[in-house]
Amino acid sequence: QVQLVESGGGLVQAGESLRLSCAASGSFGSINAMGWYRQAPGKQRDLVAAVTSGGSTNYADSVKGRFTISRDNAKNMVYLQMNSLKPEDTAIYYCNLAARRLTGRRDYWGQGTQVTVSS
Repeated sequence: QVQLVESGGGLVQAGESLRLSCAASGSFGSINAMGWYRQAPGKQRDLVAAVTSGGSTNYADSVKGRFTISRDNAKNMVYLQMNSLKPEDTAIYYCNLAARRLTGRRDYWGQGTQVTVSS
């Protein structure tokens, strides 16, 4: 069974940094992309950053220049370095794995980790 285990969330003050980690395990086929999404209370889940199998990256405009996504393909891990955190970054952050098999594509999600940024 596929599992995505996240770590690194916590409570920090504005301007501080956090590093999120996500480890994927199980039988998920081939990876198209891995990324991070976040969801604040009362809002939809939005893309924060993603990295494709080819190495290209995408970032939400709100985090460009502050967040950096990286991956370790050999270990099926993805990281999110979050610098200069702002209160508006407060959300539950979810790790995402977009996989493909012969039968088609499927998205897997982690359990989420809370990031809270105080003023």
